[in-house]
Amino acid sequence: MSGLRQAGFAVDWVTDLSSAEESLTANTYDCVLLDRGLPDGDGLDLLSRWRARRSRVPVLMLTAMDGIAERVAGFDHGADDYLGKPFAMAELVARVGALCRRAEQPRPSLIKIADLEVDAARRRVTRAGVMLSLTAKEFAVLELLCARRGQVVSRSELIEHCWDAMAEPMSNVVDAVVVQLRRKLGPPPLIATSRGVGFVIDEIG
Repeated sequence: MSGLRQAGFAVDWVTDLSSAEESLTANTYDCVLLDRGLPDGDGLDLLSRWRARRSRVPVLMLTAMDGIAERVAGFDHGADDYLGKPFAMAELVARVGALCRRAEQPRPSLIKIADLEVDAARRRVTRAGVMLSLTAKEFAVLELLCARRGQVVSRSELIEHCWDAMAEPMSNVVDAVVVQLRRKLGPPPLIATSRGVGFVIDEIG
């Protein structure tokens, strides 16, 4: 799902129902894309089990089984959205974004800290009125830090929300992104390091 990664989403990819069960048990997700014709069964059966356990994670059925009866069955089993194959990546990105926003705690679409403005809806960042060019990963890290303004966000939390499961939690990947963010944000500094824990953003001084 390189298109989703390029849009700034952290993506874990599995190919069967048993692996999906393991991932959902071990991790917290904002959205799940679920196919139907999988090697070890129908994705609808897994969806029914999730809903029976009162799992509220938004689920988008992404499948070639796209007839009216199949769509109705998907919604009856607890799907939140349904997209048939083949599909346009732009539409998938838009639908996943909408489902992820539904899963999140309410966040303001425009966050202001000192002279920094982060427009989550438009994915735009300005400082002192100057537009900044951020990568998708830099934006994801900055947005999460801003949403938790004044709170220390650990490196593991940043990796969980902004990177795929394949990212190495002990690596310096988060630190490298924060270094780039600090450089692009410029002075005076807004991101402080909580030694051995993580990072916090707020007006400093």
